[in-house]
Amino acid sequence: MSGHHAVYINDLQEARYYLNQIGVADEGYAFMAPKAVYRCILLKDIPCRWANIIKQEMLSKGGEAAVCRDSLYAEGKTDVLLMGTVKHFRLLIKKLQIQPALLQKISIEIKRIIDNLEPHQNTMQLAGGKTLEFGKRTLIMGILNVTPDSFSDPGYYFQEDKAFARAMQMIEQGADIIDVGGASSRPASKMAEEQEELARILSLVKRLAAEDVIISIDTFRSTVARECLAAGAHIINDIGRLQLDQGLLTVLVEFQAPVILMHNRLQYNQGLPYQDLVSDIISELDESINQAINGGLMPGRIIIDPGIGFGKDMQQNLTLIKRLKDFKTLGKPILIGASRKDFIGKVLDAGVTDRMEGTMAVTAMSIMNGADIIRIHDVKENVRVARMTDAVVYAHG
Repeated sequence: MSGHHAVYINDLQEARYYLNQIGVADEGYAFMAPKAVYRCILLKDIPCRWANIIKQEMLSKGGEAAVCRDSLYAEGKTDVLLMGTVKHFRLLIKKLQIQPALLQKISIEIKRIIDNLEPHQNTMQLAGGKTLEFGKRTLIMGILNVTPDSFSDPGYYFQEDKAFARAMQMIEQGADIIDVGGASSRPASKMAEEQEELARILSLVKRLAAEDVIISIDTFRSTVARECLAAGAHIINDIGRLQLDQGLLTVLVEFQAPVILMHNRLQYNQGLPYQDLVSDIISELDESINQAINGGLMPGRIIIDPGIGFGKDMQQNLTLIKRLKDFKTLGKPILIGASRKDFIGKVLDAGVTDRMEGTMAVTAMSIMNGADIIRIHDVKENVRVARMTDAVVYAHG
């Protein structure tokens, strides 16, 4: 028998496990669980007057808060870093809710973040009546480029029969979703015209729908989306996060079709510098989430994608993988599409056809850091990586 020793508890799930193992009463569990995890939340561009009120309130609740050293006497704005347990934040939220309007708004944002960081499972309704389950295992999206100019498989599946066979092969290998694209969005490519894009994929979509396959359409165009949804597609994968075609949201609402909102500074706001990489991307995705909901799309039909490779350099892409958990604050399932991308090639000094291991490493790290869907070329290998990583992520004890 081992003697006395100490064990470090890394997160809330582990703390809950040991509270149960110890045999804590239900009442004690509910009381102690909010104290078992520490959170840091950054509030940006807060007027100094209000920032100091927030700081004092957080300190009075037992938490910590940092503001600019000159903010006490300044008339401008400051960021505020709040640090504390969930209990500290819940007490702060309660106090801010009875303060002036700006502080009430901040309390809502803090509450949303705290609530969204709680692990949860949910079922997403798709167009056409199918569903996807999130929070039980990682979902795999197989990439099917029906184009002559994709960066990774140029022209391999340009013929419909070959594309259909590849889709069925990926389903057999474990793909949950097939993402069909008819217009390449790789850097320096000339994107196909709308009617050409539609002509490449519509017949294939109908064939796949007849096979009971969950189909995502990689398009930002409203006309393509409408035709494909009417033909049996279930999800729209929008690289423009609703900004590249103002009619797309109307189509999504009409079908109540789930949308993947991808951040993009390649086709939209190209070259716009980042002030704070992760914060900027979260803010822009949040704008699109609100746009979708305010436009009539049900909140439970939105997936987010930080847009690996789309207007980000190698270091920025690596940072996004490392800080993927930050995107959980938006409360939406997260998709990562890093398969065979250039940043992997730069790290490994490897060509497009020699990035399998690098892609698999990114798959594992993305899942560990909170990804719900992995968009991938090499389905068989990455399904195995996902299942093994899931075994660790969802292990009890």
